Amino acid sequence: MILAIETSCDETAAALFDPARGLAHEWVYSQIALHGRYGGVVPDLATREHLRTIAPLLERARDVTNNFNGVTQIAVTHGPGLAGCLAIGVAAAKALALALGVPLAGINHLRGHAFSPFIALHASAPEQFAGNLAALLPHLGLIVSGGNTILFRIDRDRGITILSTTRDDAAGEALDKGAKLLGLGYPGGPLVEKLAATGKPDTFDFPRGMGPRSDLDFSFSGLKTALRYTLEKMSPAEIAARTPDLCASYQQAVVDALVRKTTGALSQARYASLGLSGGVANNRTLRSALERLAKNHRVPLLMAEPRHTGDNAAMIAFAAWVDPAAMSFASVGAPSLQIEPGLELA
Repeated sequence: MILAIETSCDETAAALFDPARGLAHEWVYSQIALHGRYGGVVPDLATREHLRTIAPLLERARDVTNNFNGVTQIAVTHGPGLAGCLAIGVAAAKALALALGVPLAGINHLRGHAFSPFIALHASAPEQFAGNLAALLPHLGLIVSGGNTILFRIDRDRGITILSTTRDDAAGEALDKGAKLLGLGYPGGPLVEKLAATGKPDTFDFPRGMGPRSDLDFSFSGLKTALRYTLEKMSPAEIAARTPDLCASYQQAVVDALVRKTTGALSQARYASLGLSGGVANNRTLRSALERLAKNHRVPLLMAEPRHTGDNAAMIAFAAWVDPAAMSFASVGAPSLQIEPGLELA
């Protein structure tokens, strides 16, 4: 059984994964209420919260496993993320691996997201997973979160190739900043989605930042600027009255850009499946749009389950098992595991 730890940003998480049966247990402590007072994540506060909550979470794992009986590997997120937050998880993982005398695996947070849509596939039939996965490769994946917007391919050897990223803001960042401009609070993306449900998405013509069809890179900074200029031309009363329409139009611009680039990637190569993961993957408008896209291209769509779209340890444990790029170390070498600062999947 693999015990995983995730502390890359504002969630402290742990999970137990059994390759023969699936996820046994998972726990997440969220800091949203704390950071909501400040309109965004405060790194120092996040680090302190991880320090306060990591021990109680690991005590739960210890209790359900009868003192970690059956744990044969420790996995931990070692980047990208906030350095102070990552350090708490890595230190805990090193100590636990040394104490138990088991190997330690360092997992790239984004690679965890990349493989997260396959967790449910494994849970449905663990004994048939290898064959079911092979039938879905090569796989085109889209990670959409507050810090990253990435199109990538998983090849038949499970290696990952990045096809495109954002040139400026990530899609989730654009939604959060748009919400801040509208005075909606934090986290902004879900608030924009909630208000957009009663608005008309064609009311305001916001830019899509498309670029040439063959160019798969994303760009969302112009969208945020367009919203700001639109709001400057409106009175406070008008903004209040038209907030649902503003949210719907703004959200639709983000979704259209994501779908357009994903469509471009599907037209450039043959894929056996399409995937969606990351925090913004919970957006119902985006999920519906990708469902239509997958149907039109006659490929199965795998979407990470809502509980596995945000920061979670389940995807870290799963990646430690399924991903050939997982960085494994013998327990005696655990102190050599370093924080990975880069934003690449490799």
